[in-house]
Amino acid sequence: MRMPVITRFAKNDRALSGRRRIAVLAATTVLAGGVQFLATDSAWACGAPDTATKSAQAAPAVPAATHDGSYTADFHMTPDGQSITAGGAKVEIGVSVGNVTGAPYQNVSAMLALYNPKPGTNLRPEDLTVEVATAGGWKSVGLRHGCDPTLFTLTSAATTTPNLETGRVANVGFRVGLSAKAPKDLTEIQVGLLAQAPGFPAEAGPTHTYRVQRTAAPAAPTTPAKPTKPAPTKTAKPAPAEPAADRTPAKAAEPAKAPTAAPSTPPATTAPAGTPELAQTGASSTHTFLAVSSAALLALGAGVLIAVRRLRPQR
Repeated sequence: MRMPVITRFAKNDRALSGRRRIAVLAATTVLAGGVQFLATDSAWACGAPDTATKSAQAAPAVPAATHDGSYTADFHMTPDGQSITAGGAKVEIGVSVGNVTGAPYQNVSAMLALYNPKPGTNLRPEDLTVEVATAGGWKSVGLRHGCDPTLFTLTSAATTTPNLETGRVANVGFRVGLSAKAPKDLTEIQVGLLAQAPGFPAEAGPTHTYRVQRTAAPAAPTTPAKPTKPAPTKTAKPAPAEPAADRTPAKAAEPAKAPTAAPSTPPATTAPAGTPELAQTGASSTHTFLAVSSAALLALGAGVLIAVRRLRPQR
């Protein structure tokens, strides 16, 4: 009776041993993957694996190449210590992705990482506007949260260099705007750089800190004072006129005649020097002169008539 029991135990022991070996192998695989993930984790690359996985799935297979190092990300013509105004103009940020590894990279993307370095409200996608420069103008870039409060820009054709040869640098221009509705306790924004290619880990670059400025609220327009209405003044009622004794209409007074101007006396003319003054005669001197002249003419006429009569008989 013991033999069947021992045989059965031996069979069960073999089955348990096989299961143990499978469990140990699975645990070893999980631990190895976890160690590899921990080794590649970094503060800025928190959200990079998701982006890298999506890019690797969409990108075609890339032939294996031997790289001495990895690509790099750095600021291009963008000084540190700038400021960004809430509700104001956007600030431009240049990103330079370089490759000096001895082999080319395919589809290398430039990315921004935005973070609030001070305790307070975390950055919200609706408070930030990110655009990338293209040949057709500025194009909007999406934002997403990583596994921490950091916001990462999404990759697109505008942010990606299809083929980055070794010894070459690709420059990508971004600009960032902050909404006027951003939290009041937001005083700084830290901007970090990332470079990412399908099948390769994300590489973090330097960071710049931007001071948040806010424009003073415009003063409320003053309401003009309403004009005061003048108080109505009571007019005294006129006293009734006393009835006139004579109700006949009064005659209109004749207009006064203007006094006739006296004729001005003509100025006396002064006789020229050396002329004897004539005797001043009255009005009768003229009549006397006329009478004497008429008498003389009559006498002359009578004498002529007498002389003519006397000469007729002689003929």
